[in-house]
Amino acid sequence: MASSKYMTLPVSDPSRADENLFKGSAMTKRGAYAAASYMACAVLLVMFNKAALTSYSFPCANVITLFQIICSTSILYAMKRWKMITFTEPWCTTDPFSVTVVPLATLLQALPLGISYLLYMLATMESVRGVNVPMYTTLRRTTVVFTMLVEYLLTGQRYTPSVVGSVALIVFGAFVAGARDLSFDSYGYAVVFISNITTAIYLATISRIGKSSGLNSFGLMWCNGLICGPILLFWTFIRGDLEMTLNFPHLSSPGFLAVMLLSCILAFFLNYFIFLNTTLNSALTQTMCGNLKDLFTVGFGWLIFGGLPFDLLNVVGQAFGFLGAGLYAYCKLRGK
Repeated sequence: MASSKYMTLPVSDPSRADENLFKGSAMTKRGAYAAASYMACAVLLVMFNKAALTSYSFPCANVITLFQIICSTSILYAMKRWKMITFTEPWCTTDPFSVTVVPLATLLQALPLGISYLLYMLATMESVRGVNVPMYTTLRRTTVVFTMLVEYLLTGQRYTPSVVGSVALIVFGAFVAGARDLSFDSYGYAVVFISNITTAIYLATISRIGKSSGLNSFGLMWCNGLICGPILLFWTFIRGDLEMTLNFPHLSSPGFLAVMLLSCILAFFLNYFIFLNTTLNSALTQTMCGNLKDLFTVGFGWLIFGGLPFDLLNVVGQAFGFLGAGLYAYCKLRGK
């Protein structure tokens, strides 16, 4: 069949997914692979973004986001032209060979996803700048609460007591870990919590649109690029970020260029695995994966960037958070 030959990379297929899977049953092997791949990309991307914003003191987080969008859209277009991928699901009636871009009606349907993605990326990039890496990951763990609330409001989804308990353990650990943060910054903390809210909205929107639009993970990423790219380009232009970037003293530095290139490439893979993990599993599972990968992010951030002296209370809080994330993973794998 032509469509099966057309796709050589894995994409999600909601038509074959049991609705009970979204409601909280056991994770499939494919879903586990998507979750693990997301965690690996996320750890590396935080490191490279932090290096660009702090080690090189690059002043324009919005420009990094713009470069990432341009890079992802260019990669998607090239892969589409080379017939490596399609933007639609196999069950979609549209012939993938005859459609270069998604139809306008589908693009409009994905508009809320693009807007929520833009807010999520901008808030996340700004939050990385304002808080040291260990405390950034600690505060970001409270995203699970916002995700549960947004999923309940949008889809009416409820969770078992064991899942709710694991979330409560994570949040408790986050507050314990941050109780004696000596680098407290009210602005930085506020931006992180705004980032948590936008992340929850973004993931819940992926879950809804990804299951109803006929777009696979690549198609959702393509729509994001078409919607967010022009908006962000205009925004960086009127703010003067593009001119500031041209005058950046390390712009031609090989080290800085390597960091930016790797950041853009990792952002492409990260976005793909976010879409794949969220559509195969759920928005809450995606959020919990973000908590599990924090073990490595905290360790690398502590070693490379510093910013948080050793404190027993912080270590205890981190342990509670990881325990809660592990409990959720166990419940998900067992279908509880």
